Amino acid sequence: MKVLMVNPEFPFSFWSYPEACKFLGAKALVAPLGLITVAALLPKDWELRLCDLNTAKINEADWDWADMVMVSAMFVQRDGILALIKEAKERAKNVVVGGPHPTTMPDEVIDAGCDFLIVGEAEQSISPFLSALKQGELNGIFRSTQRPDMSASPVPRFDLLKFEDYGCIAIQTSRGCPYNCEFCEIINLYGRKPRYKTPNQVIKELEAIYRLGWRGMVFFCDDNFIGNKDHAKSILQKLIPWMKGHGEPFSFNTQASLNLGQDLEMIDLMTEANFREVFIGVETPDKEILDLIHKNQNIGSPLIESLNNINRNGLSVMGSFIIGFDGEKGGAGDRICTFVDRTNIHVVMLNILQAVPNTRLWDRLKAEGRLREEMMRCLGVEVYQNFIPLRPAGEIIDEYVQVLSYLYEPSRYLARCYNSALSMRPTRAALAAQRGDPPPAACSPRNKLPWKRQFWGFLGFLRLIWRQGIRASYRRQFWSQLINIKRKNPSRLGKYLFFCSEGEDMFHFRKIVLKWAHDTRKSRDTNHII
Repeated sequence: MKVLMVNPEFPFSFWSYPEACKFLGAKALVAPLGLITVAALLPKDWELRLCDLNTAKINEADWDWADMVMVSAMFVQRDGILALIKEAKERAKNVVVGGPHPTTMPDEVIDAGCDFLIVGEAEQSISPFLSALKQGELNGIFRSTQRPDMSASPVPRFDLLKFEDYGCIAIQTSRGCPYNCEFCEIINLYGRKPRYKTPNQVIKELEAIYRLGWRGMVFFCDDNFIGNKDHAKSILQKLIPWMKGHGEPFSFNTQASLNLGQDLEMIDLMTEANFREVFIGVETPDKEILDLIHKNQNIGSPLIESLNNINRNGLSVMGSFIIGFDGEKGGAGDRICTFVDRTNIHVVMLNILQAVPNTRLWDRLKAEGRLREEMMRCLGVEVYQNFIPLRPAGEIIDEYVQVLSYLYEPSRYLARCYNSALSMRPTRAALAAQRGDPPPAACSPRNKLPWKRQFWGFLGFLRLIWRQGIRASYRRQFWSQLINIKRKNPSRLGKYLFFCSEGEDMFHFRKIVLKWAHDTRKSRDTNHII
């Protein structure tokens, strides 16, 4: 069997990071983990080709070669997967689809013409699909009957990736989340009882990408890396000596709940393992709203103190916020801006609330007759709500635009970058040097990035100096802050420059959203958002 595995294109959005990819010499930010995990579950004698439409188009030779096309997609890739199914069927190819979007909205991909639908986690559903295929079945739906044990999950087929195309390689150590936020789909996809790979499995996957030549950023794409703190610590305790013994070839980022800020031991282990950044769902600074949406892990932890603890102790924070909750009062955008200024979160992902199918929010709004199911479409630059909000829709969208305009005004953004880097403790190496401690004897010579990555990084640095240090109206601020970081917290100079480079994407995103808001303002009213 010859199988073409296709990752649909992502529309331009907050997560696109085109400028950061240029700095890294990459075509896309993160490699498609889902498809290469499925690939590891397929028969060894099948021939597989991976085509990521975020890095290259499918050529005619690939179409002609393939007996079967397999596609996995998240909701943001919705338009892409539907178009791929249509094109593949026009070319008379058998089409197999799976992933979060087909699992959540199966009728769409069935109506689009797919032959086989894999619902749920592939470790459970691939085997019956393969059995049906052997028996000559031409179509079918295969559902996971239970949550698979992650210890049975194979090492993904990292060898199918072109490493040079990506800024980051993803691995996954757990699925599921113990919390029960009303708007979140994770518990419907993966359950509330987290399941884990063993620490040895995690090391085995890192060994695989190390042997294949990857050096650089690795994303632990768990929805909550610290969902079980004991297990997270067991991974870190295995990871720390492995990293030191291999010359620290990787840096890591992940997603975690806000209560990380109350566990200084966990933060210390993460930074020792070379974790550098965490993505945290703050959602709102309004505690009464956190209570309404059952974001209990944020209620139980002091918000500002927790975030400042994380940053001060060496982990930078990316924060997620949402506007448009029921019960939300006017001025929510101003409160978010004030909160971000107080915590110096440099990168903020701002969303307008959406009701995702099969979540508790979806069920409640459906019972209340407030859903606009016809408005379910991909998230990109356009913003809208697929339900009738309790306060004027135009007010919500205006606050969304105002927050993005405020937070990503370059001078304000650079001020947060400066404050964040300045308040962060020095690196471990700098602290050891201050104490006069010798470097650890067990640490292997430090692994360097491949020369091409170093070259692109140098070009990115020159581009940053040109854009922010020479051409920009805020160039004095850029240089003043750079000099002060060098003088007051020199080991965090690289962190500050990295923050500044991320700003190029944020400034670009701000311009596009402001243009969209200007172009659509005349056509919008307070009852409908396009």
